[in-house]
Amino acid sequence: MADSGDTCVAVIDIGKTNVKVNAVTTDGHVLETLSSTNPVLPGPPWRHHDLDALRDWVFASIAALAARHRLDTIVCSGHGSGGVLVNEDPGDGSGAALPMIDYEQPLPPGLDQAYAPLSGSFFDRGSATMLGATHQARQLFWMQRAEPQTVAAARWFLGIPQYWAWLLTGNAVSESSFLGAQSHLWNVVEQRWAPIVTQLGWQRLMPPFAKAWETVGLLRPEIARRLGLAETARVLAGAHDSSLNFYRYQAAGLSDVAVVSTGTWIVGFSDRTPVARLDEHRGMTCNSDVCGKPLGGVLTMGGREFVAIAGADAPDGPVLRHAVERLIAQGTFALPSFGSDDGLFPGSAGRGTMFGPPPADAMERKALALIYCALLTTECLDALGDCRTVVLDGSFLRDPLYAALVAGLLPDRHVFFNRKGYGVASGAALLAEHAERTAPAPIDLDKPEPLTTLTSLLPTYSARWRSLIQNDRSLTPALTLR
Repeated sequence: MADSGDTCVAVIDIGKTNVKVNAVTTDGHVLETLSSTNPVLPGPPWRHHDLDALRDWVFASIAALAARHRLDTIVCSGHGSGGVLVNEDPGDGSGAALPMIDYEQPLPPGLDQAYAPLSGSFFDRGSATMLGATHQARQLFWMQRAEPQTVAAARWFLGIPQYWAWLLTGNAVSESSFLGAQSHLWNVVEQRWAPIVTQLGWQRLMPPFAKAWETVGLLRPEIARRLGLAETARVLAGAHDSSLNFYRYQAAGLSDVAVVSTGTWIVGFSDRTPVARLDEHRGMTCNSDVCGKPLGGVLTMGGREFVAIAGADAPDGPVLRHAVERLIAQGTFALPSFGSDDGLFPGSAGRGTMFGPPPADAMERKALALIYCALLTTECLDALGDCRTVVLDGSFLRDPLYAALVAGLLPDRHVFFNRKGYGVASGAALLAEHAERTAPAPIDLDKPEPLTTLTSLLPTYSARWRSLIQNDRSLTPALTLR
């Protein structure tokens, strides 16, 4: 263990595609990050995450960070579409009773039809029923139909962050923000289990609740030795990654704010969206913040759509400003949706088209993808309602024009961006001092540079884009992607 410097937090960040282990100060500054892909195996019994390989990599990474930083707390964040059915003993390999389903795994015939009548109301689910094996309740339903005896003998069904807390400490908890991330297990508004839990006898698999910042326990002695940490190192309950990213701004004292995070998904959250406004047919969700309160949410698979529009030959580096200006001036549009999910536009899945003069080259295709994702962002914000303050973060900010385009499309809102691309890790680390915090956590936000050459063009372009989406698509497209 390092023997100098202030103590800090090890944050395990489990994404669908990538996994990171971070050393983060208790005020949210990331000191070091190690990353790897999240390994997936083909099956049987279904495509699943390789928890054994992932455990070995995560433990080795924490040990490596412990040699350079004084780690005394561990917390995990996770994407909201995964759960792990476990047995009694966290020391028995990965502890999993059945492999953890990859949520993009197609479902077996008939499973969705059997699941739908059990899934409850919109607020029981927190979202529409989404693609593949998304939703923890649907995964557990599949497991129970495929392996009823194994499920009957299992001890717990745990969300991703709570699985890692259990693996490290042996103690099992449930946590509201992760269950509130479209699990279909928890009704956030009414603070109760969804009907499917009681109908199928799953209460016995659901451990008692803990707050995201609460200590689940201390490291199991054999784990402490393996990681090179003191046995007094504590493990927090952890939370949903997007809820932790929003918590980054809550901890900084911001309210009446909409936060849009970008990556594989464009995810928008607002603490001002009334639950009555939420529309499951427009990609809207009822999420939970780390305190268990409802958060208006909206999500669409913007990262995947960006790749589909930009193409395999997209050039490296940021989009050129003149390419954006030319496309907007000549009226070239990308119209939704380019993936298998409707997102904000019901019935649009797989119907993505480019309309108008086609992009001249690979740079212009990448520029069109960026414009399209900026427009998707404004749609997300319009769905969430009238928040005067908007904060952008995530991977799209690697291109400086993204924030500028969003700000140009929303002239009546105060748009900021966080150029530090580790909001989830920062939010998770800030949990370590949640109970003791007496002043807002520091945060540094920037305003985008105005796109003065496009000020008069963007409102017209945006209005035309919306009208093209709303018409009957009788116009002849420049290019259709399948």
